[in-house]
Amino acid sequence: MSDPRILTIVLNYKTAQMTLKAAEAARIAMEGLPGEIVIVDNDSQDGSFAEMSAHVAKAGWDAIRVIQSGHNGGYGAGNNVGIRAGMADGSRPDYVYVLNSDAFPEPDAIRVLYDHLNATPSTGFAGSYIAGDDGVQHTTTFRFPSVWSEFEGSIHFGPVSKLLKSYRVPRELTETAQVDWLAGASVMMRQDVLDEIGLFDETFFLYFEETDLCRRAQKAGHQVMFLADSKVTHIGSVSTGMKDWTRVPSYWFASRWHYFTKNHGRAYAACATIFRLVGGGLFWLRCKLTGKTYNGAPHFLRTMAAHDFGAIFKSQRETPARARPQIGE
Repeated sequence: MSDPRILTIVLNYKTAQMTLKAAEAARIAMEGLPGEIVIVDNDSQDGSFAEMSAHVAKAGWDAIRVIQSGHNGGYGAGNNVGIRAGMADGSRPDYVYVLNSDAFPEPDAIRVLYDHLNATPSTGFAGSYIAGDDGVQHTTTFRFPSVWSEFEGSIHFGPVSKLLKSYRVPRELTETAQVDWLAGASVMMRQDVLDEIGLFDETFFLYFEETDLCRRAQKAGHQVMFLADSKVTHIGSVSTGMKDWTRVPSYWFASRWHYFTKNHGRAYAACATIFRLVGGGLFWLRCKLTGKTYNGAPHFLRTMAAHDFGAIFKSQRETPARARPQIGE
């Protein structure tokens, strides 16, 4: 019986040079492993596709190809293009490894994930330890969001966080552990699990798509594991421009609303929003009374209220699929 094969997907949006560096790091990390790399250009329209195709051809990289998505449907849709493309010969892989275009695996990082999936049939998805180029660990391991996590995460009050610590979404882990969901910077998934539960929900343009996918995997009985020995350096937010946001974009609110309504229903989603607004309002009030600097995103609470309560009364749910911006806008 042949060894399981990996399809590594690197999604590009207007960061051709960085994407090629990520693909090169993945190529080195896949040495000795059966598989291929596919770079998906998410309709950058800036010459990225031609530039990357020419580089791959000139470098003589074997088992790496560059394909075009044809349209920018967001993070999940772009990765789905790579998953559906399969191996170069048209066959399906055994594992799909999703790597961000600004993430660089250590030489053994992919093998650690691969060996774990080979040895642990109960694991559906396995993700890496992620750190910045300064060596500081990123938080990429999480619990599923809930009404209580919305309140805890917005009130910023120690006694409340202590009381609701089991609902807090971020989990600061340094050792291998089972988690609810993982950020998608470096995750290996069983193709059989994706065949069972479906691919990324393309209603999400950006954000919450990994949360939803991991939730579906767990509901189907498959574990999601954080593997501390698989180490990846991640710059972060290069394509999205998140570090430069002055206001949270509309697609974030739309993705959050879709996640809650899809998985818990509209009544629960409305409660989650109310808990978020109440917690955020109390935090704002405490800052005003104490003179503490309020560091919330500008107009965040009023934008969430307008978006979510507007969505409740619309006959057709607003989704990120409507009037989607391009990543980076």
